[in-house]
Amino acid sequence: MPMEIDNFNFAIMKKRRAIFPGSFDPLTLGHYDIIKRGITLFDELIIAIGVNTDKKYMFTLEERKRFISEAFKDEPQITVLTYQGLTVDFCKKVNAGFILRGLRNPGDFEFEKAIAHTNRKLSEIETVFLLTSSGKSYISSSIVRDVIRNGGDYSGLVPDSVRTK
Repeated sequence: MPMEIDNFNFAIMKKRRAIFPGSFDPLTLGHYDIIKRGITLFDELIIAIGVNTDKKYMFTLEERKRFISEAFKDEPQITVLTYQGLTVDFCKKVNAGFILRGLRNPGDFEFEKAIAHTNRKLSEIETVFLLTSSGKSYISSSIVRDVIRNGGDYSGLVPDSVRTK
C-alpha cells in the first residue's frame, strides 16, 4: 500500500552532500559554472581544495580559499574546506556520498572516468559529471596561470573574487 504524503517523515531523508575537489589555482569561470549548477543538484556542496605538497602553486592556499569563499559568500549550502590524501577518504570523513566533476572535453572524460572507476572500487562514492557550459569549456587553471604569468588580461576567465588579487 503506498504511503500517504501526510504520513511521510521528510526529516529522515538523507541529505545529498557532494564534494567538488580540485586545486583551484586559481578558481576559473569554468569551476564557477560547475559549482553554480551543482548546488541545484545537492543539498550541500563542499568545495574541497586538495593540498599536494609536491605541487608548486601560483596562489597560496589562503588566497585560493578566499577566492572561493568570496565568490560564493551568498550561497549558504557551500562550504570551503581543504584536505590531503585520497579524495574518497575525505568524502568518508565529511560524510559525502558524491563527487562532482566538470568535463570540458573528451580528454577530460577519459581521465575522469578512470578516476571515477577507481574511486568506486575503493568506496561507495558516486561521481557525478557535469559538462561545462560551451562558452567556458576552453578555460583551464593552467591557461589562466599562463595568461597571468605573461601579463595578459585574465579578467574574462575568472570570477571577480580572483580579479581583485
